[in-house]
Amino acid sequence: MNTMSNKDQAMAEQQDAEVVIVGGGPVGMGLAIELGQRGVRTIVVERYQQPQPIPKGQNLTQRTMEHFHFWGAEKELRAARTIPVEYGIGGLTAHGTLLGPHSYDWLQRDLVKPYYFTGNERLPQYATEAVLRARVAELPSVQTVYGWEAKAVVQDADGVSVTITERGGSGERVLRSAYAVGSDGARSVVREQAGITQTRTDHDRMMVLLVFRSPGLHQLLERYPGKSYYNVLQPELQGYWKFFGRVDLGNTWFFHAPVPPGTTKDNFDFAAYLHEAVGAQFDVEFEHIGFWDLRFMLADSYRNGRVFVAGDAAHSHPPYGGYGVNSGLEDARNLGWKLAAVLQGWGGERLLDSYDGERRPVFASTMRDFIAKSIDTDREFLDTHDPARDLVAFETAWNARAQGAVGEVHAFEPHYEGSSVVWGCEGRTSSAKGSHRFDARPGHHLAPAVLPSGRNVYEELGPGFSLLAFGVDPQAVQAFLDAAEAKALALTVVQAQGAGEHERYGAQLVLVRPDQFVAWTSSEAGMSAAHAREVLERAAGGLLETVAV
Repeated sequence: MNTMSNKDQAMAEQQDAEVVIVGGGPVGMGLAIELGQRGVRTIVVERYQQPQPIPKGQNLTQRTMEHFHFWGAEKELRAARTIPVEYGIGGLTAHGTLLGPHSYDWLQRDLVKPYYFTGNERLPQYATEAVLRARVAELPSVQTVYGWEAKAVVQDADGVSVTITERGGSGERVLRSAYAVGSDGARSVVREQAGITQTRTDHDRMMVLLVFRSPGLHQLLERYPGKSYYNVLQPELQGYWKFFGRVDLGNTWFFHAPVPPGTTKDNFDFAAYLHEAVGAQFDVEFEHIGFWDLRFMLADSYRNGRVFVAGDAAHSHPPYGGYGVNSGLEDARNLGWKLAAVLQGWGGERLLDSYDGERRPVFASTMRDFIAKSIDTDREFLDTHDPARDLVAFETAWNARAQGAVGEVHAFEPHYEGSSVVWGCEGRTSSAKGSHRFDARPGHHLAPAVLPSGRNVYEELGPGFSLLAFGVDPQAVQAFLDAAEAKALALTVVQAQGAGEHERYGAQLVLVRPDQFVAWTSSEAGMSAAHAREVLERAAGGLLETVAV
């Protein structure tokens, strides 16, 4: 329900859109779907007419696939994968060369599948983008402007003016909107124009990205069935990786690795570099040779007034562990429902502030506790252990690393403890470090559970907030329904009686946000009307104070 004032309505009629998104990669398109499905008038400005055929951002986590489920595109995305389902999407870490004697399974995200409603997936980013573009085209409230890019972004008290220019042409337009979002990459024009500063950590490494064809490499690596990406550790790299990934099965590959400063397409033997990493000769036909600088970047704020940044415009890092595109899509999911809530009148201004308060600490933790830490840990291991010097000590430490790789998958559990719109987490901090559990915890992702009806909780969640009510007083449910109606807030009630998996939530009342994170829980069967109002107010970015349960 839209509760705009007459003044707001008049301004909206003068706008081209309620939200302008600059950058139509996976993050921008994901945000457009999140907004478009909620009826928010949105324009996406994307510089490329077609997705660029560079196979980056391949690993999609279970959590990311939940986004595609709720965006109505999960089936289409899985159909677009370039590696057969039966082959698997696991990874492998090797010491010295891929064909050497020391390797272990790596990044086994299937270990945490029980805590998510969907399974993970793997496909090139351009294939993901094509699916997202097709879904966006189905939404009448979303307009796409391909072949244009942002030139200037100016905001005032009533909205944002985004000047866009035709790429390779002379056209120029000004788009007026209530809010603007930059998802336009690490060199974001929107971020710079909005005056959002960034903190950069340069690791002083020049990296190469190779895309090449090689059926011979596929034959060599058939000894590792079910593997789609391969990480090679070598002492001379000081913790940085040589990384192979499949684009398809049997033919096309990509490869990231450090190269000496000053390397160009013409002064380096890339085929020999590949052969050395694998430990054997094989055929190579290059399709792409590109370079990038290994660095970390984190925006000092994800918001300045009416302008927001998301994805690589907000944070960037080396492609270690597949965190980049997944973090960006979570940005889109977090920001999308909050913008819609404010535009439609049931969300408070503090809800928009919570986007930075939730997402920025999570990425800072991802960068510090997982990506940078892995480089430091690998460097220390390679400095300490050498199979040629002490094989027994090396193998003992190597086996311990294999077990640690399992623990890392379980430890990556982004959460919003300490968020201003989450109850019961005062004094804590949002982080990427956590633990996967089935009980419902404020600030954490809701685990799936099968209800006595046979349906999964995730099949019952609504597009707005959802209240899980298990064996509670009907008056408690009514109190929430009345409070939601008074605030024009969409609330879906999911009820269950008797024994079932839902009991592992450890609560009788669970308020679930539109992004499937838990906002509040209670183990009490009753609920006063006043407290129901306060719970919803806080979750929607209204009340600042905490009310004791």
